[in-house]
Amino acid sequence: MVGLASAAGLIGFLSEPEAELRSFALKQLDSQVDLLWTEIAGAIGEIEALYEDDSFPDRPLAAIVASKVYYHLQEYNESMAFALGAGKHFKLDRAGEFEDTIISKCVDTFIALSAARDPSLSAAAQQPQLDRTFSQTEGAASMSASLTSPVTPFSQSALPSKSLLSRQNTATFDPTQGDYVAAEGSPESIIQQRGLQKQLNAVIERLFEKCFQEKRYRQVVGIAVEARNLDILRRVILRASEDEKNVRGETTKASEELMDYVLDICMSVVQERGLRNEILKLILELLNDIPSPDYFAIAKCVVYLDQHSLASEILRKLIDKGDARSLAVAYQISFDLYDNSTQEFLRKVREELAEMLPEEEKREDGADTMEQDSEEKADDQLQQELQDSAGAPAPLKPKGNEVENEEQQEAIKSCREILDGLKSIHLNIEFLNKSNRVDLAILNKIKDSLEARNSIYHTATTLATGFMHAKTANDNFFRDNLEWLGKAINWSKFTATAALGVIHQGNINHVDRLLSPYLPKASTGGPVQGSAYSQGGSLYAYGLVCANHKGKAVDFIRTKFKENTDEVVQHGGALGLGVAGMASGDQSVYDDLKQVLYTESAINGEAVGLSMGLVMLGSANVGALSDMVQYAHDTQHDKTIRGLALGMAMIMYGRQEGADEVIQGLLNDPDPALRYGGILTIAMAYVGTGSNKAVRKLLHVAVSDVSDDVRRIAVLSLGFILFRKHTSVPRMVELLAESYNPHVRYGAAMALGIACAGTGLDEAIDLLEPMLKDPTDFVRQGALIALSMILVQQNDALNSKVSSIRKNMLKIVADRHEDAMCKFGCAMALGIIDAGGRNCTISLQTQTGNLHMPGIIGMAVFTQYWYWFPLAHFLSLSFTPTAVIALDQKLEAPVFKFHSNTKPSLFDYPPEETAKVDQGPEKVKTAVLSTTAQAKRRAARKEKQQKGDSMDVDTVTSKTDKSDKMDTGDDDATITTGDDKKEGEEETAKKAEQPKPKKEKVGYDLANMSRVLPAQLKYLSFPDSRYQPVKKPVTGGVVVVLDTEPKKEREVLPLTVSKKVVAPAPTAQPVGPQAQGRTGAGAAPQTPMRGIADLIGGPGSAAAGLGLGAGAAAAAGVLTAVDEDEEGGEEAEVPGEFDYETDKEE
Repeated sequence: MVGLASAAGLIGFLSEPEAELRSFALKQLDSQVDLLWTEIAGAIGEIEALYEDDSFPDRPLAAIVASKVYYHLQEYNESMAFALGAGKHFKLDRAGEFEDTIISKCVDTFIALSAARDPSLSAAAQQPQLDRTFSQTEGAASMSASLTSPVTPFSQSALPSKSLLSRQNTATFDPTQGDYVAAEGSPESIIQQRGLQKQLNAVIERLFEKCFQEKRYRQVVGIAVEARNLDILRRVILRASEDEKNVRGETTKASEELMDYVLDICMSVVQERGLRNEILKLILELLNDIPSPDYFAIAKCVVYLDQHSLASEILRKLIDKGDARSLAVAYQISFDLYDNSTQEFLRKVREELAEMLPEEEKREDGADTMEQDSEEKADDQLQQELQDSAGAPAPLKPKGNEVENEEQQEAIKSCREILDGLKSIHLNIEFLNKSNRVDLAILNKIKDSLEARNSIYHTATTLATGFMHAKTANDNFFRDNLEWLGKAINWSKFTATAALGVIHQGNINHVDRLLSPYLPKASTGGPVQGSAYSQGGSLYAYGLVCANHKGKAVDFIRTKFKENTDEVVQHGGALGLGVAGMASGDQSVYDDLKQVLYTESAINGEAVGLSMGLVMLGSANVGALSDMVQYAHDTQHDKTIRGLALGMAMIMYGRQEGADEVIQGLLNDPDPALRYGGILTIAMAYVGTGSNKAVRKLLHVAVSDVSDDVRRIAVLSLGFILFRKHTSVPRMVELLAESYNPHVRYGAAMALGIACAGTGLDEAIDLLEPMLKDPTDFVRQGALIALSMILVQQNDALNSKVSSIRKNMLKIVADRHEDAMCKFGCAMALGIIDAGGRNCTISLQTQTGNLHMPGIIGMAVFTQYWYWFPLAHFLSLSFTPTAVIALDQKLEAPVFKFHSNTKPSLFDYPPEETAKVDQGPEKVKTAVLSTTAQAKRRAARKEKQQKGDSMDVDTVTSKTDKSDKMDTGDDDATITTGDDKKEGEEETAKKAEQPKPKKEKVGYDLANMSRVLPAQLKYLSFPDSRYQPVKKPVTGGVVVVLDTEPKKEREVLPLTVSKKVVAPAPTAQPVGPQAQGRTGAGAAPQTPMRGIADLIGGPGSAAAGLGLGAGAAAAAGVLTAVDEDEEGGEEAEVPGEFDYETDKEE
């Protein structure tokens, strides 16, 4: 039909009594509505009347015309409502703007209505309540009840939870209310009022069916997750599997890829903890129904749901199969469980695996297991309550039948050994020790540039030494610089002794031998024998060596902690207990710490409060929170309040919505230290989630709170929330980095460092470089530390700014006019950028994508160096070795090579700093008068005339001939002879003869236990057909490979660093620094301690051939000496009275 110029005639037909004429008019209007909608809009009332007339046969036709008219009027809600009533006239498969818009509107409305009916949204309202409220405080802070908060409450009413894509239509939903009632005029209210739910569901079903036919399953998954509709999610996964079976007769990789996609969406996009748990339970259920499931995906779900029984059941199934591949998969899962789980989770899995062993084996193994019968009952009850609140499935009870096959028993023992963690720890420390590439030239320059008698400078050098040598078990720098070490006094000595724990972190087999000269001796109630600072530091170091590995370390430190009453020793003991017993949930250790807390000691209070939180890490223990809140309001010590606030943040680690009540209470408190803790609780509870709600709250506090400390930590905490979306952080903090408040600028710098650690992100570096010239010293300090975090393990091939930034750091640390705080940060930065002998990166998530709990906690506590320098040692927990360590089924490291399809220089070590020879001051060039220069030139011309030979003399006329101004001796260089020309030509010829640098070949082989950066993993391949990894893609760390030729002979890499040494270490007698003699920094001085030479590596010594602990042993005589001003030390004799003589008056 020819296009109409006017719709007036057709509109007139709508008033005709005959239905055929009205239907004809509607058909014609439907075809011309895009051109004539302006005229048709005047008759929209008549069209709606036809739609509402039940006797009219073509009501759907009237609905589609009305829908299109409202679409052109941009009334999309009405347009969607009429389109739903149009039935088959609304064609989904037609490509057009109208259809796309209405389909999008239908999907949004369906998501809003479906999500509103999800019962898991009300989980936040069912969290366990504290025994007491924050507002009804007593004691020192009782007046806080009548004061208003300087910030808005952190509640769902003030900050409503957004949907996954932050849609505005979900903002009106309150999960604490009953049935969902949509806002007036919203699309949800229109659908509910007109009863169009069935039509909406029908359209969505048609859309889903179309996606199924076109194999676009991921679109349906996205709608199901946003709509919180697990029935649809289950349906699409099963439908994809059925379609694959119908086409190919079996489930292929397409179904596994869809499951991986769902798992990835669940872990990275879904922000609500309750919904995430429900999706993971569904994935777990579906995976278990598959004949050959992806056990690594199952393990990932099990860890997040905290289902230890399911983990042991998976290992049992794999071990029961008995084939080599199943055993290798079981070992790989065990390594992954250790990397991603808490100590408490691993302990329970090991106990359930022990139930499968015969009684004799259980008795033998029981000697190594901690006796925790009394606490396990309480822990199991608490764990069950937490699982019920999280919506996790009931744990499965381990089977009672025992394994009788000897091979299976050995496999169970191997799994338990791996879950204990010592295997991974020993492999990592072996790699770091053998691959150590510490640049001592940089470390010596730091030491020489910073005056050791200044406490802050000595601490800075100590921290740099610890970071550079972290986990390498190489402490020779201490042995070679005893004179420098002897200048440490008081808390500098505490920090230096604790640095040994950073250097030997993971060297658990040698911890007693290494630290025995420093550890506190049995006290008889009198004063501390030796230096209290070195003894306290040794307990801290003991905990760092056994970090996140409870074992026997906690019992040992706990005994020393209870025996000593000295505050400094207890301070170190508390920190050691916290770092070694991290997330163990040990109630008895918590009670011991609480008992010391109540002694009202400011020195102990901060460490004890932090350690209480570390022991109960992530447990959301209501009793512990109530105790800490009560004491925080009762005490008068700011350090204690700060420690307790930090501890409460640790307790709520990873709890997300479950921490909202604690957060709201802390942020409402008038004490800035507790508000500071509230912000840290947001960071720890929502770490890595990218939660919009948490980000909005932090940004609000960053610009509104009256305390600079609170504002600083609010900006800094953005790094913890967004580290999984690090590319968005520079844009978010760009304006904050230019704030008038230096504390906000410092927080912005540290947020960039935390979120972008190890990425080398150019946008972050561009923001940080101008901050190196900031007028405030601590802002420059933060910028330097952040740059070192971002550029760790980066070279010029990966980032062109690495060399210039490194040179700038060396220049700053040697600048005599630079501020002390800036030089302190620069020294730490130089240690961080070369962390772990240049073989470690900073990582807040594991290789498998889970949260790296020790790394996150280490980074969070490290930021507290602002208040207390020794806490900087916690950063070593964030250092992750970057290596591929392949083990076969016998859990030994075979000698073989794998291939990296890159240029060798791309991921190579950065070049070492060349040590320059000390040169004297440059001599100023002698000024030469212009007359003298002219006289020389005249003499040269005269000599030329006299010789009369063929020598060419080129005389360059000076520009100063016409003036009497002074000239420098450079004029002599302007006279060039023929010999000079010949030398120049020879040099040019030599340069031409030099071979040009060869073009690098792409691809090279790497030996087992080699340095492999995270960005390099995707380029790895395993060409050796004998050894193939059981898990692909390779995620780094410990990789279990399947030996296809197990009977063939093979060569194995020996593990020497972690080898147990039977010979005990000799006890060192403390000697003062004056007895060490004046020796050079590079020479090993003679020490009067007996047995030290044997310990360092004499014939027949325990350390001979290992070279381990030499620095620790040599430094013992220096660090254990009593300082002159230390309590308990020998006091100098009081001089006698002076005789005063005066001249007699004459």
